[in-house]
Amino acid sequence: MQLIIGGAYSGKRQVIKKLHDSTSEKISWVSAYEGAHVCHWQDMWEEQTLLVLEGWEVWLKNEIESERRQLDIIRGHYRHMLKAVSAEEKRRNGQVIVIMLEIGRGIVPIVEADRALRDVCGWLQQDAAVLADDVRYVWHGLEKKMK
Repeated sequence: MQLIIGGAYSGKRQVIKKLHDSTSEKISWVSAYEGAHVCHWQDMWEEQTLLVLEGWEVWLKNEIESERRQLDIIRGHYRHMLKAVSAEEKRRNGQVIVIMLEIGRGIVPIVEADRALRDVCGWLQQDAAVLADDVRYVWHGLEKKMK
């Protein structure tokens, strides 16, 4: 599994395109920004394609707002999902890219729900970094391989 992390509009998608446009590999793109939900990733991952999952902060925000569960339970659920994605990647001998938005920099939000989102995103990003074989940080269109 590969993790691409960076701020909003920092060039994360361009990094993926740069890394994978040279191949004729097709991509199964599961994006919260296009209305997809991460729980359907298996159904949306077509055979012989690269799987890209993006919009984790949207999925987490929806979970926090609708479920009203404790943050550690939400984190555990999504950590389990990342482990399942990683296991399926190995089973299929495929490739998965997880794109995550860095929201932990800057001013700490005043609103409790926004702080909760920031916290759980940060924890999940740590979980993803541990599971990932390759971690790249993107800022201003520049990428740095971290792992």
